[in-house]
Amino acid sequence: MFLPRRKIRIETERLTLRQPVLTDFRDWSSLRESSADFLTPWEPQWAADHLSRKGFANRVYWSQRSIASGSAVPLFLFRREGDKLVGAITLDNIRRGPAQAGTLGYWTGQPYARKGYMREALQAMSHYAFERLDLSRLEAACLPENAPSRRLLESCGFKYEGVAQSYLQIAGRWRTHVLYASLRGDRRGRTDVG
Repeated sequence: MFLPRRKIRIETERLTLRQPVLTDFRDWSSLRESSADFLTPWEPQWAADHLSRKGFANRVYWSQRSIASGSAVPLFLFRREGDKLVGAITLDNIRRGPAQAGTLGYWTGQPYARKGYMREALQAMSHYAFERLDLSRLEAACLPENAPSRRLLESCGFKYEGVAQSYLQIAGRWRTHVLYASLRGDRRGRTDVG
C-alpha cells in the first residue's frame, strides 16, 4: 500500500492540487461564503460552524490524518496564475484488498465554474489514483438534475452505472443520486446517458 511520506502536490497545466493548510482559511471561507447559493443545493447541509476557523482547522487535521492513514486524499485546487483557490477535490473511502477503489467528491467556487478547472483536476486525480495509488475503480455520484456534474464525469471517461435511492442527505433531505465509475483499464470515453 502506498502511504505518502511527504505532502501531496499534483501539477496540471493551470492548477496546483495540494493538501489544505491552516493558512488557507481566509481564502477557503471567503470562496465558500461567496459561493454559498451556488454550492448548497448540491451539498450536505452545512454545520453551524462550517465557515468558522475551528471548523476549518478540523478539516485540515482530518486531511492530514486521512492522507497519513491512506483512507482519503483531500486536495485544494489553486489556479497557478495568481495562486487563487478555485475549489477542492477529495478521493475518499479508499478501499484496499480486493476492491482497490475510492469515491470522488468535488466542488468549485462560483466564479471558477464552467472554465475547465474541475475537468483538469478530475483527470489529474484519476491519473494519480490509478498510477500512484494503484486503484482499479473510481466512483462518483451526483444528483440526477446536476447536468454540469454529469457532463463533467462523462467527459472524463466515467460511465453511468445506475441509481442509488436515498444515497446522501443534501440540503437536509435524503436524495437519490446517479452513480458513475471509471475503471483503470476502461478508456472508451463518453456515454450517451441523458
